[in-house]
Amino acid sequence: MQIHRYANAQQAGQAAAILIGAQLLRKPDSVLGLATGSSPVPTYQQLIRMFRGGVLNFSAAIAFNLDEYCHLPEDHPCSYHHFMREKFFRYVNFAAGHTHIPNGNAEDLTAECARYDQKIIKAGGIDLQLLGIGRNGHIGFNEPSDQFVYGCHVVKLTQSTIQANRRFFDREEDVPREAVSLGVGSIMNAKSVLLIATGSDKAEAVRKAILEDIDPCTQASILRTHPNVIFLLDEAAASQL
Repeated sequence: MQIHRYANAQQAGQAAAILIGAQLLRKPDSVLGLATGSSPVPTYQQLIRMFRGGVLNFSAAIAFNLDEYCHLPEDHPCSYHHFMREKFFRYVNFAAGHTHIPNGNAEDLTAECARYDQKIIKAGGIDLQLLGIGRNGHIGFNEPSDQFVYGCHVVKLTQSTIQANRRFFDREEDVPREAVSLGVGSIMNAKSVLLIATGSDKAEAVRKAILEDIDPCTQASILRTHPNVIFLLDEAAASQL
């Protein structure tokens, strides 16, 4: 496990973009695991700049997103389909059919989870998985629990996650109560993992993930057992280490 500290979120995001860029230069057909939320936004901004500058080419790469809300239209401004399109995909040159996000509106969500896991396996597995971390230590939408779930699954969101996401919706009752998420096993199967945490509201989760016992109550703590994981933290997120 490597831990790198930066002065601010922009620097942490730039470091993540450099590592993702290096992965693409080393293997142009890389399978990238991508994340949503505020933490990865500076990374996507830097990757867009490198693409526009002719440094990076995404045309052979494949992307799989971690998660998506259930029962929220894909064109809803708070859906992760919309987020990825507006924050990243529309500005770079992924080939048609090379970007994948779980379908939270599938009639059979269990079957959708199995289908998504199989698509990742068929693509050869994830080469580099980008993660954020929730205030309660979740990764993807894997919420605090008494166990680590292996594969893609439907998650009932905790009240703390609902509250954290409330700011994106008009009303709290509009926040979805369920999501489809890659499981911890799917994340741990990635060849390398890159976790970005920024802001003082993530400091406690970072401390528990890095310093306390490996415990499904802090799902991110399992990352310490991964052979190739890097934590990129700003000073605020690292303040309790």
